[in-house]
Amino acid sequence: MSELLKTIDSPADLRRLPPSQLPQLAQELRAFVLESVSKTGGHLSSNLGTVELTIALHYVFHTPEDRIVWDVGHQTYPHKILTGRREAMATLRQFGGISGFPRRSESEYDTFGTAHSSTSISAALGMAVAARNRGETRHAIAVIGDSAMTGGMAFEALNNAGVMDDIRLLVILNDNDMSISPAVGALNRYLARLMSGGFYAAAKNVGKQMLKPLPPLFELARKFESHAKGLVVPATLFEEFGFNYIGPIDGHDLDALVPTLQNLRQLSGPQFLHVVTRKGQGYKLAEADPVLYHGPGKFDPNVGIRKSAASGAPTYTQVFGDWLCDIAAADSRVVGITPAMREGSGMVRFEREFPGRFFDVGIAEQHAVTFAAGLACEGLRPVVAIYSTFLQRAYDQLIHDVALQNLPVVFALDRGGLVGADGATHHGAFDLSYLRCIPNMVVMAPADENECRAMLTTALRHEAPAAVRYPRGNGVGVAIERDLVSLPIGHGEVRRESARPAGSRIAILAFGTMLHPALAAAETIDATVANMRFVKPLDRELIERLARTHDALVTVEENAALGGAGAGCAELLAELGIEVPLLVLGLPDRFVDHGDAQQLLASVGLDAAGIERAVRARFGELLAPTRRVKSVA
Repeated sequence: MSELLKTIDSPADLRRLPPSQLPQLAQELRAFVLESVSKTGGHLSSNLGTVELTIALHYVFHTPEDRIVWDVGHQTYPHKILTGRREAMATLRQFGGISGFPRRSESEYDTFGTAHSSTSISAALGMAVAARNRGETRHAIAVIGDSAMTGGMAFEALNNAGVMDDIRLLVILNDNDMSISPAVGALNRYLARLMSGGFYAAAKNVGKQMLKPLPPLFELARKFESHAKGLVVPATLFEEFGFNYIGPIDGHDLDALVPTLQNLRQLSGPQFLHVVTRKGQGYKLAEADPVLYHGPGKFDPNVGIRKSAASGAPTYTQVFGDWLCDIAAADSRVVGITPAMREGSGMVRFEREFPGRFFDVGIAEQHAVTFAAGLACEGLRPVVAIYSTFLQRAYDQLIHDVALQNLPVVFALDRGGLVGADGATHHGAFDLSYLRCIPNMVVMAPADENECRAMLTTALRHEAPAAVRYPRGNGVGVAIERDLVSLPIGHGEVRRESARPAGSRIAILAFGTMLHPALAAAETIDATVANMRFVKPLDRELIERLARTHDALVTVEENAALGGAGAGCAELLAELGIEVPLLVLGLPDRFVDHGDAQQLLASVGLDAAGIERAVRARFGELLAPTRRVKSVA
């Protein structure tokens, strides 16, 4: 580590530096971020792009008294390093280590927990209003990317804030022309048009350099600019919202950032600063391919990420992407929709092969769902590819616009269950619970990649809303049938029969990929195992048969136990009037932290050993080898 960065353990240390040392600090900080992420994995491109902005913010504002809210939060590694967590970066995103996102419980400098987009302005506005009402003069700063600005919440917050002239709110638009996928939509085109005003930008920069030595003239020019810029570029959208718009300025130029922020710190009312940054800044490989370097695993920074040929079982995301192309070739009604997750959801090939049927709607999950509903109304077959945790943001639209009207929209729910290093904000922990209570919905959970393909086909051919939830990562290695076959809705299958005598028989009802640890556990306790396949509708006949022929039932799901598939089984048994001991295994009633996915499953008892342990703890008497078997009439 370079010498200057070693001296910075808090923003107070940073603020003691003369401005002339800030560029050196930026160089050292960027090198440390690259070295650190290459050893742990994590988000890289976005963090390399915010180094100077982070330094300038903590240098000018009196954090943590002044509040900084980072939208999404995957660009906060420089912030963490400068706020006392430099050494802890070695534990980033690891079990028991620090989070890859801002976390209020981790540091007083993490003023608001983020990981989903478009929330920063609302949160910062709340903080600014609280300060005003308490008679405090602290500032609230929201740092939001140009792609996150496409989210509806961001504009709701701008609309609310623009009429409050007595608050100290600064919104910083970090414009890098990227989210994870390239930014899309009319706002992005507007920003690009704004930035292409070469005459305005050149005149502004020349004037700044010439007039800086003459403060009165510089101030006069600044005031004139605020009136004249509308003659050179279109009147900005943000001024129409009631904000004082400044920019665009170079987000990597500390000589521009620091004095601009110092001036803005003297102003009250809603302020809007437009800075332009570059994802991957300072690391040529990331600059050239910011998508590849968005969230890499461990790699050698001197060599870069090597794209290796695919080996082993495909990921569930790849299975979905291939299926979507195959089904689109067979059915011209099929269209694909993603809320800014083209790469993450496996839709790159689909966009290439069916460009007129691919729709990236930006970071706008609510719009994505209702847009799909409109398409379905006109006879198309929309497939919404969305992460489980992101569909939560469109729950009203799911209920009101799709399910209530019984429209045939397919929801391909990626990242179901525990996703690993991204942690609680990204775990798909609740989808089975929040989907199964909605009328008209069919909810499926595949046990392997071939079943995933068949379920997606089943969902598309169903004349009503349907969801297929599948996990992150690779399948189990089963052969995948290329034919587009459907499954009978609401039917599971028995995958293992217990050989135990009546009076000591246990059946495990496994949902989704929990089938495989359930089968492994069943080998040691000789239990029957059913691959349930459908969370809604449940296989009533299968559950009733197993309940009447076994002495205890166990349900296993990688979803919140509260309200999930196991709860549905309990409800069905009560409806049928069958009294049988039931053990419901699922995710606990708490937010599960980040770490290796298999390690997390073991920590919540959802690996084979954990399932066996829970069954023995609850039904040990049934499993006792000396137990007297009751007679059966």
